Amino acid sequence: MPDEKREEALRKELDQVLAAGDTEKGTQIARQALESGLTPTEFFVGIIQPLLYDVGKRFERLEIFLPDLMKAAKVIQTMQREVLEPAILAESGEGSELGTVVIGTCQGDIHDIGKNMVALMLQVNGFRVIDLGTDVSPQNFIDAARKEEADIIGMSSLLTPSMPYMGDLIKRLEGLGLREQYKVIVGGAPVTEAYAERIGADAYGADAVHAVQMCRQLIGLEG
Repeated sequence: MPDEKREEALRKELDQVLAAGDTEKGTQIARQALESGLTPTEFFVGIIQPLLYDVGKRFERLEIFLPDLMKAAKVIQTMQREVLEPAILAESGEGSELGTVVIGTCQGDIHDIGKNMVALMLQVNGFRVIDLGTDVSPQNFIDAARKEEADIIGMSSLLTPSMPYMGDLIKRLEGLGLREQYKVIVGGAPVTEAYAERIGADAYGADAVHAVQMCRQLIGLEG
């Protein structure tokens, strides 16, 4: 069970590292956290995810600017690539594909750290994942879902201005007569379960682990 005081201390230390754009120090912190007993998922959900939310809100309030955002993103991406992903993949085994998930970050949003973590967790848990990247329009989600014969469309957003595209996608599916063909799951730092319900999404993913659980439910594997 993660220690709350320890997590808070890690968040404070890493927040300074993100502001400085120090990828080497960030990687060192991530490795030390895993060596001390945190799992990769606990580190992401308990440490990185709250910092991502905070950075996104500061950017929206114009307290930090694009260069600051890019520095923070580079640190987190480096930690994810060099420490978290190898650790998660090492823990996972090969398995048959449970279903296909088309995933991406909504139009107007170029942030992909949380989305990448969800994609990785889905992959190692047996899903076939088609990652569309960032700044994906509702129509591009739909086109990819049709092409790949997807079961689930996953939409991520870090910035609130990109969230309305989630509802737009669902309306487009309804207009095309495709709403019953695909399950839609939404998530991201500013997204809430209430918002997901309001726009008519099938599920809300609070974090990477929860997103996997919800996707399993959507294809009938968990009650």
